[in-house]
Amino acid sequence: MTYTPEEVWKNCLKIIKDNVNMQSFRTWFEPIRPVKIENEILTIQVPSQFFYEWLEEHYVNLLRKTIKRELGETAGLEYQIIVENGNGANPQTINYPANQNGGNLNNEVNMPLKLGTTIKNPFVIPGIRKVNIDPQLNPTYNFESFVEGECNRLARSAGYAVANKPGGTAFNPLVIYGGVGLGKTHLAQAIGNMIKVKFSSKTVLYVSSEKFSSQFYEAVRSNSINDFIHFYQLIDVLILDDIQFFANKERTQDILFHIFNHLHQNKKQLILTSDRPPKDLEGIEDRLLSRFKWGLAADLQVPDFETRVAILEKKMYTDGIELPKEVVEFVAYNIKTNVRELEGALISLLAQSSLNRKEVDIDLAKKIVKNFVKNISREVSVEFIMKTVCDYFDVPIDKLKEKTRKRAIVQARQLSMFLAKNLTKNSLKVIGKHFGGRDHSTVIHSCQAIQNLMDTDNKFKDQVEEIRKKIQLSI
Repeated sequence: MTYTPEEVWKNCLKIIKDNVNMQSFRTWFEPIRPVKIENEILTIQVPSQFFYEWLEEHYVNLLRKTIKRELGETAGLEYQIIVENGNGANPQTINYPANQNGGNLNNEVNMPLKLGTTIKNPFVIPGIRKVNIDPQLNPTYNFESFVEGECNRLARSAGYAVANKPGGTAFNPLVIYGGVGLGKTHLAQAIGNMIKVKFSSKTVLYVSSEKFSSQFYEAVRSNSINDFIHFYQLIDVLILDDIQFFANKERTQDILFHIFNHLHQNKKQLILTSDRPPKDLEGIEDRLLSRFKWGLAADLQVPDFETRVAILEKKMYTDGIELPKEVVEFVAYNIKTNVRELEGALISLLAQSSLNRKEVDIDLAKKIVKNFVKNISREVSVEFIMKTVCDYFDVPIDKLKEKTRKRAIVQARQLSMFLAKNLTKNSLKVIGKHFGGRDHSTVIHSCQAIQNLMDTDNKFKDQVEEIRKKIQLSI
């Protein structure tokens, strides 16, 4: 009885499907097309040279047993590989036997590459081995210098888990996404740096999407695509930055798809960054998008005021510098959307102070911040309000945080809370923290007490208005 290639391959797929997981089946067997059967040799068409090499390396035994079951003990296998021309039109095909012995499946396959083989490294001169691969990491990007807040807690926690167990968590791939300057690259490289410390034998590599694409184009030009693929298959932890720039680069996406599959199936860790979540990426093939969604997508949001202050204070501590509290809060309040600009403003502030021999104060901060934001907010810091009130009543500012019940201090504290509530956008809870950790109910009571006093004492009301003007004129 004669069977068509389609019937034979259909029967083979039923057997194969029972012996591999669904992900591997869809990736490596569904794209195969049966071509012909001659002299008990089945010819199948595969999409690329890399595809052929992968099947030979990982599934040759399964193919051998399956085809023998369908066509008999003397059965053979031959591959037909599609080779596209430069313009992608009129693809040619090249036939390969299943191994170097003419397609007899009884013999062992000679593999094209073994681990440690000298290959071309796209980052440097060809001829280095795996152990010498430069991770391309910035050592200053670490978890210690990455300030945690509500805006980034999920991403940081997931990154820390990955760094402690690369390839062994559900966060594979880990996709970190968010706007410009929010710390995506910092966090991604922090993971890589921690892995290098904890797992020195693992090969970690950070690469931008632009660099990856340019390396691939160079590999195409120099006819060394296999070297390019094999190099990336050696990596244990691959960090790809700004994957949104792979949009509409079909050939690059095709290579990335195969590299991604290889690394993921071998429990290697993938860390990706993007300016948007995977579901919103345009110009990316569906098969890649589906893989980006396999793990965890964690966003980095715009940091809140407290986190921005903490970022500046961390930077100051690292650089060994000190600035007045009101200056730090002024910068943090006015630069809200970009951590990079926040740190840039601090550097500019210090540079101007050093070059012009000026003290770092609110006036200098205003001039610097104008270079980073179009319209500086009219809000001042709680600390500045406290200082202005204490100067007016000649009360030590540190007394406002104590539990003393002296009338002058209590009134200065209540008035500072009242003005902070009216001149800033801080919550009652945040305002209370500035006064020795008092709760929001204390702030509410203080504001009501000051309002009642203003309603019954015109002299006090005038004093409040005078202080308010001093604060507003200083902005």
